[in-house]
Parts: sequence; structure tokens; C-alpha cells
Amino acid sequence: MNEMQSPSDHADQMDLDLGPIELQHHLRDNDLRYHPDIDGDTLREECGVFGVFGHNEAAAITALGLHALQHRGQEAAGIVTFDGSRFHSERRLGLVGDAFSRREVIDRLPGNAAVGHVRYSTTGGTILRNVQPLFAELSAGGFAVGHNGNLTNGLTLRRELVKGGAMMQSTTDTEVILHLVAQSKRSRFIDRFIEALRTIEGAYALVALTNKKLVGARDPLGIRPLVLGDLDGRPILTSETCALDMIGAKYVRDIEPGEIIVFDETGAHSHKPFPPKPARPCIFEYIYFARPDSIVGGRSVYDVRKAFGAQLARESHPEVDVVVPVPDSGVPAAVGYSQYSGVPFELGIIRNHYVGRTFIQPTQSVRELGVRMKHSANRAAIEGKRIILIDDSLVRGTTSKKIVRMMRDAGAREVHFRLASPPILYPDYYGIDLPDRGGLLAATHSVEEMRDIIGADSLAFLSIDGMYRAMGYPGRDPANPKFADHCFTGAYPTHLTDQSDVEPAPRQLSLLAEAS
Repeated sequence: MNEMQSPSDHADQMDLDLGPIELQHHLRDNDLRYHPDIDGDTLREECGVFGVFGHNEAAAITALGLHALQHRGQEAAGIVTFDGSRFHSERRLGLVGDAFSRREVIDRLPGNAAVGHVRYSTTGGTILRNVQPLFAELSAGGFAVGHNGNLTNGLTLRRELVKGGAMMQSTTDTEVILHLVAQSKRSRFIDRFIEALRTIEGAYALVALTNKKLVGARDPLGIRPLVLGDLDGRPILTSETCALDMIGAKYVRDIEPGEIIVFDETGAHSHKPFPPKPARPCIFEYIYFARPDSIVGGRSVYDVRKAFGAQLARESHPEVDVVVPVPDSGVPAAVGYSQYSGVPFELGIIRNHYVGRTFIQPTQSVRELGVRMKHSANRAAIEGKRIILIDDSLVRGTTSKKIVRMMRDAGAREVHFRLASPPILYPDYYGIDLPDRGGLLAATHSVEEMRDIIGADSLAFLSIDGMYRAMGYPGRDPANPKFADHCFTGAYPTHLTDQSDVEPAPRQLSLLAEAS
């Protein structure tokens, strides 16, 4: 039995009894006054995972990899290592650089195998007990796991496990996987792991660490991404290729949908325990989530986003003087729009990259200025001009409304708005924190009504067929869609057990919040 190293700092010790540090962060993260995105009007990041096996600098490499994945989750980060006899864990609320930039922290993570995780919570609150990788002692030894995605039967399984006597220590669906592995009666770890994965539904890219193995797994439809790299002959598993570039590793291949890959002292072992299905990777990886310099599913994310913009220009192009991106997510699409249309590209909006999460907006009048914390108008580029704003997507519309108003206040003569994705009509249950249908502007209003709400002279979205054409297909085949595009179409690729369960189940558990 492996011994888990005792928590090594004050923050971890406070987690044992929900002390003041955790309580402070929990209250802060659940108070909109502390968020730059005070209206909840952006797509919220998912999570990022990273794993390395057999490298003497495993913890440092994992920290660098997590830096590259920071865009996938900015609420918490964690690393678990194994040194041949003991597991070591460091989990922190906040950014990777704040938690893992000091040498003494890395020195507390010895070993040549590690898994890491950056988190944005879609199930479970932002408190230290939910920060991954999660760790448990099993009969065969320690087991740490990090998860990107969301289980659509996680709440149902959780209730069954609790009724059977399981004691849950977090409110994240990832803990369900730990319990399923622990309760399996199979003798080999890999068989126990496969049995657990056969039970769960939804989206997942997993990295796991035992005292002998690094394990990676991807859901049968490949909704969430996971890639394999090579660093000096040592395997790397990570969510995106940009993390491989960060550490100087070579890209080897994508982990296939439904594949479980295991690395141990004898090499790599691939298992494919699920019946093959047509892949349905998440289209939002291309629209928003992945970093532009990543390669996802063999496609350059940057090139795809430029293609979205070019297709948007084909479909809807008013007479304008300049193309202005809404930074940062709208920049590649605006480049593509400008190149195809011939209209000059201008940085008409400047983004402040140093907005913190602890800015307090004490009054409504100050809160109304919140958008200016992140964006400010570049008057010289837009005054007196007809401009077209390009953004990646539209959720609630509140931020778009403020940006349009800001452009008019800066002297824009006309403000047209274009979105490089179709209207978001349905919520997501696979790891994207979107509102229910009532909170989605496009689900409750016509395009003309939305145009009037945000105050633009015109408004248009990329068509669904146009999105597929930009990806290299003739259009969307309803009988065989190539992507998980349910937010636009309502065609969910898996069962939604938790949503159809007769027993009411909140989308986010509140056990630890109540304890706070």
C-alpha cells in the first residue's frame, strides 16, 4: 500500500476542515462581483489534463504543460507524482503560475511519473476538495485521476454509490470514476478501469496514475480531445498539442475515440474495449476552446477559425470600412473575414490581459462599466467608420450589447455584428458551462430581436452548413454528423441519463457549499 504524502502547506491543511482559506475562495468564486465576466456571457472553459511517465523532471514538465493548457481552466490546478514508493500531491486554487512557479513546490513533487490538471468547474463548486487530480487508496495501491469532460449519468451513479455505502469527499463527477474502479472485483487494474468506463456515459478524456502505470482514456465518441507525445523517448499525454510544443515534445498521434492506452516499464499497451462508433468530437474545440496554435483532430485550429471567418464573409457581408475582432477569441475569424472580403482588418478593440478575479464592483453604476475592464475602444481605428465586429459566439448577449455601445461611443458610424458560429440554441452537458435554454439569447429571440437587443445595425451568424463547409465537408449530414454540434442542433450524441431521471437532480451538487 502506497503512502500519500501529508499536505505540505497551509492551504492544503485548511482543506481538512473547510477552514478560512477555502471558505474565502469559495465565497469569492460564487460572488459575481469578483468576476470580470459579471454577466456570465462568455463560453466558460472546460478542463485540461497532462501526464508524463518515466522522466526525472516529471513535476516540472507537468507544470510547464499545465501552463500551456491554462486557457482551458483558470480556477484551480493540481499535480500528483509517484516516486517509486509514495505519491505526492499539490493542489491549489488559482492559476498555474501562482501555484507551481516556485522551485520549493516542485521539489515537494519528486518522482518520474506525474499527472496534472487545470480546472474550470462544470460540476462541483470551486473549492479545494474538488481540485484534481483526485487521489484514492485502492487495494492494489494508490490511484490518481484527472478528467476533462462531464459525465451525463454522473449524478445517477453517485446516488447509487452513496446508497451502497460510498462516502463521497468531493462534489465532482470525477470521484464517481474512483469509486467504480475501487468497487470492481476484477483482479487486474486495467480490467477494473475498463469495467468502470463501461458504466459511465458522456464525455471524458482521462489521465490516471498508479504505482506502476500512466493511463490515458478517451470517450467512445472522442468528444473530448487527448493526444500522445514523445519527450526524449518518454510518453506524454495531454489535452492539446500546444502543451507538447511548450515542453519541446514531438506529437505522435491522437488517442483514438474509445481507446485506453497504458504505459508501464514494458512499454505502451493499447486497449479498445468499446464497439467502434463514428467519432463526434466537440465542434467548440475549433470554435473557442482549443488554443489557436494547437492541432486538433489533424486540423490547425487557427486555420479552421480563419475558414469560419471566410465562410461568414461569403454568407453575409454588408458594406463596411473595417473589420474589427472582439479579442481574443474573434481574432482568427476576423482575419479570415478580412482576407476573403478585402476589407481592412483593424484592432478597433484593445483587450486588457491583466484583469484580476478579485476586483470588487460595489455599486450598480460601477458594475455597468465592467466590460471596460476587459475591452477598450481604439478610437483612432473606428471613429467615423462603418465597422463589422467579428466574435466567435453569442451566449446571453449582454457583453455584445456593451461592446456595440462602446463602439458607438467611440464614434463608429455603423456597427454590424457577425458571429463565426451558428446560434447557440441548446445547453451542453459534456463540460461546457452554458446556461439552460432560458438563458440563451438565440433560444428565446429571433435574429431581428437579438439585433435590436444588442443595438447593432445588422446581425448574422455562420450557418450550420457553412460551419461544416469550413471544416471541409459539403454540409451537415443529419444522419451522420461529424461533430458534437448539439448546442446548435439539439442532437445530443449520448444518453442524458441525469436529465431524464425522474428524481430531480441539480446540474451542480451543493454538498460542500452547504457545509461552508
